[in-house]
Order: sequence, then structure tokens, then C-alpha cells
Amino acid sequence: MIKKRLMEEVPNSKRFVMIQVFFQWLMLLCNIIMVFAWSIGLSKMYERTIGKEQLLLIVGTTIICVSIRFILSKKVMRMSFLAGKEVKQILRDKIYRKLLKLGMSYQEKRATSEIVQITVEGVEQLEIYFGSYLPQFFYSMLAPITLFIIVAFIHIKVAVILLICVPLIPASIVAVQKFAKRLLAKYWGQYTSLGDSFLENLQGMTTLKIYQADERKQKEMKQEAEHFRKVTMRVLTMQLNSITIMDLVAFGGAALGILVAVLEFQKGNISIMGMIAIILLSAEFFIPMRTLGSFFHIAMNGMAASDKIFDFLDIPEDKDAVESIERAESIRLENVKFGYDKERTILKEVNQKFEEGKFYALVGTSGSGKSTIASLLCGKHRQYEGNIWIGDKELRTVAQQEIHRHITFVGHNSYLFRGTVRYNLLLGNKNATDERLWEVLEQVKLADFLREENGLDTELKERGSNFSGGQRQRLAIARAILRDTPIYIFDEAASNIDVESENDIMELIIKMAKEKTVILISHRLANVVKTDEIVVVQKGQLVERGTHEMLLEKHGVYEKMWTQQQELEQYGKEEK
Repeated sequence: MIKKRLMEEVPNSKRFVMIQVFFQWLMLLCNIIMVFAWSIGLSKMYERTIGKEQLLLIVGTTIICVSIRFILSKKVMRMSFLAGKEVKQILRDKIYRKLLKLGMSYQEKRATSEIVQITVEGVEQLEIYFGSYLPQFFYSMLAPITLFIIVAFIHIKVAVILLICVPLIPASIVAVQKFAKRLLAKYWGQYTSLGDSFLENLQGMTTLKIYQADERKQKEMKQEAEHFRKVTMRVLTMQLNSITIMDLVAFGGAALGILVAVLEFQKGNISIMGMIAIILLSAEFFIPMRTLGSFFHIAMNGMAASDKIFDFLDIPEDKDAVESIERAESIRLENVKFGYDKERTILKEVNQKFEEGKFYALVGTSGSGKSTIASLLCGKHRQYEGNIWIGDKELRTVAQQEIHRHITFVGHNSYLFRGTVRYNLLLGNKNATDERLWEVLEQVKLADFLREENGLDTELKERGSNFSGGQRQRLAIARAILRDTPIYIFDEAASNIDVESENDIMELIIKMAKEKTVILISHRLANVVKTDEIVVVQKGQLVERGTHEMLLEKHGVYEKMWTQQQELEQYGKEEK
């Protein structure tokens, strides 16, 4: 019922848990003092011997004990908050640092929605585990022993009976634990699966509407939600049934203790004061354990969530990826083979060298492996065969941040964050001055537009949705220029935008290639004509390489692709 690793991961929370248990124990002592005060008072009233002074003493004792309990309960809440705060801070920090270590490859191993769920909902469940369940667990062990010692002074037989009945509650908890663990694991599996589907459908809502597939997706979501509802109801049913069992044990045990105490009183073995004290204290034997039973199901949910968290934290990292690069003068791929899964190989025996200061292009049909090569060069995937050398270092041994210090990747849909233009640009270089920011904005021909708006303080919505496609891409390239790395990879960076923006961006990339090593991936062959070397990728293999003129003279794959594109581009013009 206690997960050892959770305690090890958050060691500082033990202090708050123990202090909380101590305060709860002091509250129990206050209860015991009040019980004995009222027991004495009631016995005096029964014997008609109570006086005004004794009555005032009982009332005064009650007020003092209640006041102390109130102060201690505030302290208990404070300790619970601090324990939960510690857990949330440490675990979320560990998840964040794990994401940084995994880098761009984390999506290969876990869905983004699952990581969001364990970071938010999963960690919240563990806040209850540390803030409520663990203190109650230790207190429920301490309270019956304390009460047993007190009641034993009144009547040992009743004390033993009550103490023996107490373990029946954790016994009932253990009885359902295995079933509960399987059920809650299924619950969390269904929960994360539903989250994946919801996020995907939400992101693709526009596409679903265009193709009028939203109704079909709605039915699929409804079916998944129904499965989740059934699992949730099974969890609730299990919890209610186990609570009913715990109530029967608790009330039955207290009733048995009270019955024995009354019988012993009738026999003259217990005084009336002792009998009243036992009647009032018998419930106290079972309340802590009964409360623990209520927290147990919440704790089980937290432990199920912790399994997901630890499963993520235990994902193997590239332990040897710690090397730094002094100079990335070239990139070499030697006999590189790669596939996203074992059944399907994407790249087959790829050999290619990208020399410093040259302009390269990767071309080929969709699915040929161009973008996969770019992903490998950026360190996104490391489970490849063969070798990739960056300078004199093998890619697998190079730390992710070192790769990004030398290589900048710009895709066709680079992410822009909600905030100002300045904020997004400073991600490229946090030390850049406003003068430098305007300089790169001039280069990407975005400065005039921003001057008409609010300058560098122009606000962007999420993903830059209030900018046009061309403006977003220009801003992304401006941010990449500020990064100032020796190698740039542009993967369809000039696609899906207007012709004017495409021409401007290609003009800028060609200008950059005079100073940097540039690898351009483009489906439009007119954009690669001026490159130093064009590499043709077909079915995961590099089948041709050379300049535009050389490849046309070969009359091979490239020449065929070029001819087809030229015919298509000329088709509309001839019609006019």
C-alpha cells in the first residue's frame, strides 16, 4: 500500500508527512482527554454527585481541547499542502528534464497528450497520495496502538477485542487491491487513449469539417467515451462496494467492543465511567483506518498514475550522447540504414558527404526519405545503422544541445508561440538587440509590414494564426538567421505559401548559402537549380547526384522529374 519508489523520488516530503502524523496524534490525545472529561461528568451526573465547579472544569477542558484541535487541524492542512507542493514541483521538474534529455525524439516513444495528462492529472493524483493518504496510513497505525494502551488500563479484554477487529479493515483493502490495481491500470489506459483521440480530432477539426467526416468521428469519439464511462463506473462500483465492507467492519467492531463493555459493566467488572469512556472511544479505534480506506482508492489512482509517470521517466536515454563539437566542418553519412519500425526500412545504405560552405539540395518524390535524412541529421532519431559524422564526432555520441548549436532546422510549418514578435525572435538569440532584430526583419522583407502594426511588440496569436502563411514563414526564417549556426536545413521551407513569398524566401536561402552550409529539401525543382550539388533520393536510396546541368545530361530520374514539372508549369501558361 506504500510505493517505495514514490518515497525515494520525493524524499523531502517525508518530513511534512511525519509532522502531519504527529499533529494528528496530538489531536487524538485531545479527543481522549475530552472523552475522559465527559465520561467523568456523565458518571457523576448518573450518580447525582456532580457539582458546579466540576461542570465548569469539564466545559473548560472541552473548550481548551477543541481550541488546540482547531489550531492543530490548521497545521495539518498546512503540512498536507507543503507535502503536495513538494511532490508536484519535483515530479513535474523530473518530467520536464526527461523531455529535455529525450529531445526531439520523445514523440517516438510517447504521445504528447499522454505526457500532458500524466504531468497535469497524474501529478495532481499524487498530491493527494502524499498530502492525505500517506499521513493517514501512518496515523492509522499509531492511533489504534495509542487507544489500546489507554483502554487496556480500563479493561484489557475490551481493548484486545477492539484491537483485533481493527486489522480487518486493511485486510479488506488488501483483498481488493489486486483487482483494483488491474482495473485502475485499465482506467488510465483508456483515459490516455481518449485524450489522444480528443486532441487529434480537435487539431484536425477543420479537415474533418471540410471532408464532412466530423459526424463519423463524433460517433467514434462517442464509442470511446462510452468505453471510458463503463470503466469509470466499474471503478466507482468497486470503490463503493469496498467502502460498504469497511463500514460493516468498522461499525461491527465498534458495536462488538461496546457490547462487551456493557456486559462487563453489568457483571461489575467496569465502572460506569470506564464503560462510558469505552463507548465513546470505541469508534476512535476504527475511524483512522476507515478514513484510510476512503483515501486508499484515491491513492490507488495515484499509484496507477505513478506507473505511467515512471514508465515515461524510465525511457532509455542515449547515455553516451555527451560529446561536444568544436567545429562542424562537414557531415558524412556512411552506410546509414533506418526505419521507424522493424517491418519497414526507410533508408537503405545511404552514403553522402555535405561539405562546409556548400549549397546542397535533396529532391525526390513524396515518401522517398528526404525528410527522414533531415531528421537524422538533426538528431531526432538515433536508432539507425551505420554512422553519421558531424565533424569528427559520431552523431550518437553528441549531446542534443550541441547538435542544435551547429545545425538549425526550418520546416514548412515552423512553430510560432503566442506573444510578441520580439519574444519569438529572441528565441533564436536571447542577446540580440532591437537593431539586430530589425536588420533580420529587413532581410526577410517583413519590416515594412511590422512598422505599420506595433513594431517588435506586435502580438501573435497561437501558432501565429493572425499572420499569413508567408509572413509566418518569413518570421520563422528570421528567427533561424538570428540563431547563426554554421549549418542550415530547410525542409520545404518555401512550400504552401504565395509565389511572391516563395521567391523572396528562396532568394534569401540562396544568399545564406554563400556563407553557410545549406541543405535544401524541395519538391519544386526550379528552386534547386542554383545549388552546388543536387542529391536525388528514390525509395530510401541516393540514386543520383550532381549539378542541375549534369543531371539533365544523364537523362535519369532527375531529368524525368524536371521534364514532368516543367510540362505542368507550362500547361497553364499555354492555355492563356
